[in-house]
Amino acid sequence: MRKVAAALAIAICSSSAVGQAPRVATSEQMTREALAAIQRLNPALHAVIAVDPTAIEQARRIDSAGQRGPLAGEPVLLKDNIEAAGPLPTTAGSLALANNVTNRDAPLVARLRAAGAVILGKTNLSEWANIRSNHSISGWSAVGGQTRNPWALDRNPCGSSSGSGAAVAAGIVRMAIGTETDGSVTCPAAINGIVGLKPTVGLVSRTHIVPISHSQDTAGPMTATVREAAMLLSAIAGSDPADPATAEADRHKTDYAALLDVNSLKGKRIGVMRFASGFGTDAAFATALAVLKERGATLVEIKKFDDGAIGKNEGPVLLTEFKADLAKYLKGSPAPIPVRSLADVIAFDNAHARAEMPLFGQDTFEDAQKTRGLDDPAYKKAREISFRAAGPNGIDALLKQYNVVALVGPTMPPAWLVDPVNGDQSSGGGAGSLAAVAGYPHLTVPMGLVKGLPVGLSFIGPKWSEARLLSLGYAYEQARGPFPRPKLYRTIDDSLEIAPALLPQR
Repeated sequence: MRKVAAALAIAICSSSAVGQAPRVATSEQMTREALAAIQRLNPALHAVIAVDPTAIEQARRIDSAGQRGPLAGEPVLLKDNIEAAGPLPTTAGSLALANNVTNRDAPLVARLRAAGAVILGKTNLSEWANIRSNHSISGWSAVGGQTRNPWALDRNPCGSSSGSGAAVAAGIVRMAIGTETDGSVTCPAAINGIVGLKPTVGLVSRTHIVPISHSQDTAGPMTATVREAAMLLSAIAGSDPADPATAEADRHKTDYAALLDVNSLKGKRIGVMRFASGFGTDAAFATALAVLKERGATLVEIKKFDDGAIGKNEGPVLLTEFKADLAKYLKGSPAPIPVRSLADVIAFDNAHARAEMPLFGQDTFEDAQKTRGLDDPAYKKAREISFRAAGPNGIDALLKQYNVVALVGPTMPPAWLVDPVNGDQSSGGGAGSLAAVAGYPHLTVPMGLVKGLPVGLSFIGPKWSEARLLSLGYAYEQARGPFPRPKLYRTIDDSLEIAPALLPQR
C-alpha cells in the first residue's frame, strides 16, 4: 500500500497543480491529459463516477471551430446530480437512478458549452446529496463507492460535492461544478484545499438538477484558483424562465474575473467571526488575518452571535421541501426510472438494501416522508424564522452593526477519518449555515494546513455580493502565495509534517 501511495504521489506531482496557471494547449490536449489523470488517479480516489465518451469529440469540435470562449476548451467535471445531454445517467449516486439518462442539458451545462467548456464526465458525491441519513459517510454513494481525500486516502473529502473537490485538488481538472444546500460546496472545497463558491440562491439555474431544497439549493464553482472560480461563475450565472428564483440573475451577473483586484482589501472593514472560529484552526486563522491586515484591511472583532433559531428551524424546512421537490424532479424525468416519489425511493432502498444500505440506513428519508407538504403552516413558519435569523437578522444585521463589507472565518475543521462504523465524525464549525439558510454567497479559499491537512478561509457577504467576495478572496490568495499540493498519502501519518513527530524524540 505504501508503494501504491508513493507512485500516486509521483503521478500527481506531474499533473496540473492547484494554484498554478494553466498552460496554453489545445482543447484535445487538455482533455486527453485529464482523461489520463482520471485513469491514473481515480482508482485510489473514486472521485469520478463516469467519463463522457464524447469528451474527445467535444474537444475536437472546439479546436476545429477555433472556438475561443471564456473557458476555451477547458475540461469541466459535473457533480452527478446535474444533467448533461449524452449517454451518461444522472444518478445522484443512487442505483434507483442508474437509468436516468434524460438526454438534456441543465441550463448551467448549456452555458458551459457555450463558453467553450468540454463536459468531461460526472463526479462522485454523497448519495442523494447527503440527505438520506444522519449516520451517513460523506463522499459515499452506491454508484461510486467512497470518495477519498487526496491529502490522505484514509481521510474524508467532506460532501456532498466530494468528487468535485477531490478531482480538482488532485489535479485531474482545474474546474468542476458542485451543488450546495448547506456546506456541500464549501466544506469539500476547504477540506480538499481548493476554492469553492456557493453563489446567491437564484444566480445560477437549478433546472434539471436533482434537488433537496428550492429555498437553499444552488450550483457553484469548485476550482484551483479564485480567478478560475470567477471565470466559471461568469459562464454559468444567468436567468432561467424555468427557475423563478433566477428572475433577477441577468441584472446581477457580470464578468467576475474582470473585476478581480489585487488591492481590493485596502481600506475595507472586514468582520472577524470569532463566534464561528476554533476547532483546531486558530493558528492558521491568525496567519490569514495577519495577511488581510497587511494588505490594508481593517479587522473588526465579532465575538457573539446567537444562531439557535437557525438550527431549530432549518431541518424541518429541508425535509419538507425535499419530499416535494424530489417528487417534482422524478415525475419530470423522461427516463425509464423505477421511482417517481420519495416513497418509491424508500421502497427501492428497502428492496435493494444490501447494495444501497450496507453502511447506513435512510432515517432522514423516512422523516421527510412524514412531512405534510409545502402548504403546512408549521413548514412556512419554520422557513420564515430560519431565513430571517440567517439573513436580515443575521448576515445583514452583522454587516450593518459592525460597519463591515464582509465577514471572514475558518470554513471547517480539517478532514476527519473515513469511518464506516460510526459515520461522519467531524466536530463541525464555521458559519456556513448562515449563508446557506439566507441564500447569500459564501466563498472559501485555501488558508493553511493543520497537521498536514488543508483548511479554508470563508468570505461571506450579502445577497448578490459575489463580485466583491471574489475580489477580496483573490487579493488574499495572491498575498498568501502558492498553496501546497496533495500527495495522496496512504495516511497523514506518512506525511513529512507528521511522520517525524511519531518517532521517538530521544
